[in-house]
Amino acid sequence: MKKAFGIGLCFLIALPAWVAGQAFPLLGGPVLAILAGILITMAAPKLLKRELFKGLSFNEGVKYTSKKLLQVSIVLLGFNMNFFNVLRIGGMSLAVLACVFLTGFIMAYFGGRLLRLPGNTSVLIGVGTSVCGGSAIAAVAPVIRAQDEDVTRAISTIFLFNVAAVLIFPALGRFLGMDDTVFGVWAAAAINDTSSVVAAGTAWSHAAGYDIALEVATIVKLTRTLAIIPIAVFFAFYSTKKAAAGGAEGGGDFSFAKIFPWFILFFLGSALANTFLGLPQGLSPALVRVGQFAIVMAMAAIGLNTDFKSLFSSGAKPILLGGLSWLAVAAASLAALRLLF
Repeated sequence: MKKAFGIGLCFLIALPAWVAGQAFPLLGGPVLAILAGILITMAAPKLLKRELFKGLSFNEGVKYTSKKLLQVSIVLLGFNMNFFNVLRIGGMSLAVLACVFLTGFIMAYFGGRLLRLPGNTSVLIGVGTSVCGGSAIAAVAPVIRAQDEDVTRAISTIFLFNVAAVLIFPALGRFLGMDDTVFGVWAAAAINDTSSVVAAGTAWSHAAGYDIALEVATIVKLTRTLAIIPIAVFFAFYSTKKAAAGGAEGGGDFSFAKIFPWFILFFLGSALANTFLGLPQGLSPALVRVGQFAIVMAMAAIGLNTDFKSLFSSGAKPILLGGLSWLAVAAASLAALRLLF
């Protein structure tokens, strides 16, 4: 019941965005939904926290839609995929992803030092840009004992460029003459957050008339997301060693269960089921359709959660570092794709 109002609000925004996205495929439902959410929040900034009755508000349901429902939508997309293609495309993208990780961390490290940003802020922006946006930041922040203001700066910065990527990347990909597969890999490698990758892939696929770009982008992005595990382990050991050298106890809480993106296993399960189980005709397309609509709902929720006031109150330096890191990752992944394809 607590989540119903927020989920319902996202549904009401997503429904016309979905219909309009079918009519204007160059924009697509996800882009229209995120723009609608942003406009609504700008017009009524206190809408989500406003009490409706008996302590209930939109807030919990909107947060649930932007996180959990998005993960459900990705699992449903697995019913459109062949498991062997998941393995093949994921493996094929490893060289591009390695280039992304290296570029993102180098830029964040040296850029942070040049701008004299706090070390934890630079680390979190580097992790968010290189790996998986907000999810990676949330996984690494407790490990390095980041302060709340470090997390706020990093997440707000990453989110700004997520929104920009959803709006810019499909048009830029067409301008550069990319095909569906190359765009899918590029979007997954260069866009930070899973939700924004899926939104960009959906927008491209709506315009193309088939889901190749969305499938490739989803597979490569989930492969990239798995890097959360070794990176969090590295920072856990590094923080422990640093704390021990300084005479402190421990180096932050580390839990493998907390950082592991479990929904990826369910995505693989749905791809396995679609590949081997011989599901009833029409079931897989119906589940994928539901997943695509859930993506539009998640984008509406992300638009509603956009807080530009919080972003710009953190100052220009984190935004500058995030922008430089994002541009470096986008350029490096594009160069890697040119060499490989």
